[in-house]
Amino acid sequence: MPRPPVPDLSLERELWSAGHGVVAGLDEVGRGAWAGPLTIAAVVVPAAGRVNGIRDSKQLTESRREELFDRITAWCAHVSVGHVSPLECDALGMSAAMRLAGWRALDGLGVEVDRILLDGSWDFLGDDRVVTVVRGDASCRSIAAASVVAKVTRDRIMRADAPSYPAFEFERNKGYPSPRHRLALAGYGPTAIHRRSWSYMDQLPWPHLRVAPVTTGAGAAVS
Repeated sequence: MPRPPVPDLSLERELWSAGHGVVAGLDEVGRGAWAGPLTIAAVVVPAAGRVNGIRDSKQLTESRREELFDRITAWCAHVSVGHVSPLECDALGMSAAMRLAGWRALDGLGVEVDRILLDGSWDFLGDDRVVTVVRGDASCRSIAAASVVAKVTRDRIMRADAPSYPAFEFERNKGYPSPRHRLALAGYGPTAIHRRSWSYMDQLPWPHLRVAPVTTGAGAAVS
């Protein structure tokens, strides 16, 4: 079985050579979760030096991501993380929530960015500096580094919230669907950090707690 590709700086070097001195890689985590924030990290990697082992965060164990986090943030020239709360996700819908989290991350970099590398084919920022990269978290080092920063940051938030909601096991599922999460929802109902416009709420016996989803285009609530 072939090894997965190792993210490299090919795309960044191409953009640097074209005169785009500051290139930011962005990646998100939490889009499909039922609880917790939507999180997007933005990183600007330097041309010099490297951190061995950077991969798409989904290819790494939790302990390995934690090991890499400090090394990545120390290596990068600029790092920022933007969050959108569950309440904001409900009020905005996913399309606008992604845009808001992305711009919060970019604004936090504190530097003017020449090009923005986004994982996937969807330019949720709506900016002419964006370059979309399908499977970018597996091929582009800036995006892969951002994926690790975003995942570790959000996981830490969910672990910190877990003791307040012990039945939900947020320290394990991080707010994503799981059998225990479903069971706790059925028994206790949604917590203060649940997204109440998501379609999983249709299966619960508390219809008065359901928030009407945003239904326009890509902003519609998800399951």
